[in-house]
Amino acid sequence: MIDQPPALSRRSVLAGLGAATIAPALPIQAAAAPARKTLVLRAAMGSAVLKPGAAAVARPILSLEGPPLMRGDEVAVQFDNKLAEPALLTLRGLGGAGAAEPLVKMQSVPPSGSDSFLLTLRSAGTLLADLRLAADAGPAPMPALPLIVTEPELPQADGDQVVLIEDYRLDDDGKPRPAGVDTGATPWIYTVNGKPSAEFAVRTNGRFRFRFINACQRNVIALKIEDHNVWVMALDSQPAEPFLARGGALVIAPGGRVDALIDTPKAAGSRAAITLHDGGKPTELGKLVYGGDPPLRPAPLPQPEPFPAAGLPTQLPLGGALRAELLLGALVNAQLDWFAPDKFNPAAGPAFQVKRGRTVVLALTNHATMPMVFHLHGHHFRLLDRLDDGWKPFWLDTLAIDAGQTQRIAFAAEYPGLWLIESYAAKWSEPRLVRSYLVT
Repeated sequence: MIDQPPALSRRSVLAGLGAATIAPALPIQAAAAPARKTLVLRAAMGSAVLKPGAAAVARPILSLEGPPLMRGDEVAVQFDNKLAEPALLTLRGLGGAGAAEPLVKMQSVPPSGSDSFLLTLRSAGTLLADLRLAADAGPAPMPALPLIVTEPELPQADGDQVVLIEDYRLDDDGKPRPAGVDTGATPWIYTVNGKPSAEFAVRTNGRFRFRFINACQRNVIALKIEDHNVWVMALDSQPAEPFLARGGALVIAPGGRVDALIDTPKAAGSRAAITLHDGGKPTELGKLVYGGDPPLRPAPLPQPEPFPAAGLPTQLPLGGALRAELLLGALVNAQLDWFAPDKFNPAAGPAFQVKRGRTVVLALTNHATMPMVFHLHGHHFRLLDRLDDGWKPFWLDTLAIDAGQTQRIAFAAEYPGLWLIESYAAKWSEPRLVRSYLVT
């Protein structure tokens, strides 16, 4: 998912996945955790400026009210829908949060309605809330919102920034069009933290945490920060063995998150671009801007230590694993086993069933003529090596598979219950599809 080579064509952006934000700067201090915290997520109409110098356009937004979140917190979540249409909340990155599972426990909330549930935050990381699972071909593109869960002992960093990247396509009247409908040759428009671009203040010889989130509707993207060491520390809210992103490039599937530590060795007054690549013309999304203050320390920091472990197993016994194949893509008969979210029936039968504690190995085969995006609810998985004799040193919950390719993943079935699997083509007009798996 990382280690993107310098030539960032659309095909190389997508192939890199197999080889491997509306928020201000976050404070570096963590507050003490009470017995239970209350979090209110609210969907309502707002506005955004999508292009420099353009007028603001109306668009749904998600907002958050509540205290900072920390690993181990018990959280009472309330979701209020102030939109004129139903909205279905999905929280990406949580492990074993059955009470929040969309279409299984959580259903679409009607206009002016509310729903609530309890969560236990088992691990820290960069989570994502969105309303997109059941929003295809709706009246407007639905929003996404970062949810940050901090570690009790914070890693060394001189700052913490969220970088939420969203994409839009406009109709003839300049209004954003929803995903799941054909837009013709309408170009993409990208925003970062709800604006056309952003600047991030840094200082010489610093180390800054950046939480990069691909909140695009369908698009796989690569972000490139040249001439800086970009240490990949966590993927999809789970710690990784730290490694340098090759050429400072990060390839991220839609819904994916990358936590990186960026070392800043340049002199005061320097600037460095953050460039987005999607296979077309590169887009400058933002800049690292070096202030005029003295260096934070006399010399750059050494290689960072890993983030605290999140409790996932260090080993996955593959020998006795349950093995199953999932066929992705609209060109295969097995696609009949996938459902549009509004047609999903939890009683229809899972794609596979497994006893709690057993390892699952899935072969994800893309028979389509375009890349497919796969998202696993409830658990994180390892991306297996090609020979099925090991795995990459990170965990994921989202993966893009190029056309005609097979990727194998493995996970420990820790959490009982019925969980969703999502699949959709990396193309704006293609539908989201779902099915389920059962852990008993």
